[in-house]
Amino acid sequence: MADVRAAFNKLVGHLEYPMFIVTARAGDEPLGCLVGFSTQTSIDPPRYLVCLSQANRTYRMARDADHLGVHCVPADAPDLAELFGGETGDEVDKFARVAWHEGAGGVPILDRCRNWFVGRVIARVPAGDHDAYLLDPIAAAAGEQEDFTFHMAKRIEPGHEA
Repeated sequence: MADVRAAFNKLVGHLEYPMFIVTARAGDEPLGCLVGFSTQTSIDPPRYLVCLSQANRTYRMARDADHLGVHCVPADAPDLAELFGGETGDEVDKFARVAWHEGAGGVPILDRCRNWFVGRVIARVPAGDHDAYLLDPIAAAAGEQEDFTFHMAKRIEPGHEA
């Protein structure tokens, strides 16, 4: 089993994919974290799956949220990735440091992210040390932008314990 795990970790460690910031709201509090595990799951109807680490505040505070915002992090915004991946809302008010506005379902929308969508949560599934949220998009914006990638994010120390 150790050989399988090592080979799998090596394989997925070489994959390159975009990083996302997922936002939510718990009461009056905006929440957000950097996410690497996500994928489109269906074309018709449109569906997207995003996974939240059970170790971070966004998961703990918003695990029962009705809506999540999914933002593609621009390649020219490493500071956003650092803030939402390297800091924890347990210690820092991330939203005091960024421009944002309220979107559909009350979800915070980050102004610097040109590509984003808000999804209604239609299913939650335990997925190891993360929970998977299946989303039905209800609002979206798409613009030109290069994305911040997994390999760019590898240098960020997590703001929460792994």
